[in-house]
Amino acid sequence: MFPSPISDPLFYAVAIPAVILAGLGKGGFGGPIGMLAVPLMALVIPPIQAAGIMLPVLIVMDGVSLAAYRGTFDRKAIAILLPAGILGVGLGWLTAAFVENAHVTLLVGVISLAFVADRFRPGRRGGGALPHNLPSGVFWGTVSGFTSFVSHTGGPPYQIYMVPRGLAPALFAGTAVIFFTTVNVVKLVPYFLLGQFDAANLATAAVLLPLAPLATLVGWRLTRIVRPQLFYGVVYAVMAVVGTKLVWDGLSALTGAG
Repeated sequence: MFPSPISDPLFYAVAIPAVILAGLGKGGFGGPIGMLAVPLMALVIPPIQAAGIMLPVLIVMDGVSLAAYRGTFDRKAIAILLPAGILGVGLGWLTAAFVENAHVTLLVGVISLAFVADRFRPGRRGGGALPHNLPSGVFWGTVSGFTSFVSHTGGPPYQIYMVPRGLAPALFAGTAVIFFTTVNVVKLVPYFLLGQFDAANLATAAVLLPLAPLATLVGWRLTRIVRPQLFYGVVYAVMAVVGTKLVWDGLSALTGAG
């Protein structure tokens, strides 16, 4: 007998927009906009269950994005960030029993808001693109892999390193596709070993999967027609929204725990 997916209409009222947002982000539009998916779903189901449902959906989106952006990525960025990201996943796995999600959520939210605030402080806005930096890339790549493993919030640390490089939108998005596709695939094994997949979650993910390719392709298309200035404006705006949401979630969880 096949497992039954979640049947609550309220869940799908939240999950469908969440998957669409994740697809737009995976397609390259809006940067960390996809990070809103798990927090939205967590309004109606436990966060760990939301993460377990979303990971297979994210991997399908990654496959679509890989096809759409094939050959379009910054090789130096990948050489710096990807090994660090995999290291971050390993650190997340090793510390899974000790790290509270609320602390990671709060940290990522504070980092995101500080990054946005720094971008718009007087004297900062006119700066040009920065060259790649190995120590900075290794640090933020590791943080991104770690926070991606713990709570699917790898976007802001990745953006903190990559946004100042000033890449064209398609190149920027294609680089993110390579990085997060690899990180998500690496996460499959520890997620399975930690029991984050079960039959009901996988069945629910299967119900949501048809939305994944369409939303991802729409995001890909938007990166092709939106001007770079507007693209990066959207990225910063979404980072501000996501950062605020993460700070609220982290503080709420810590306050509730106390």
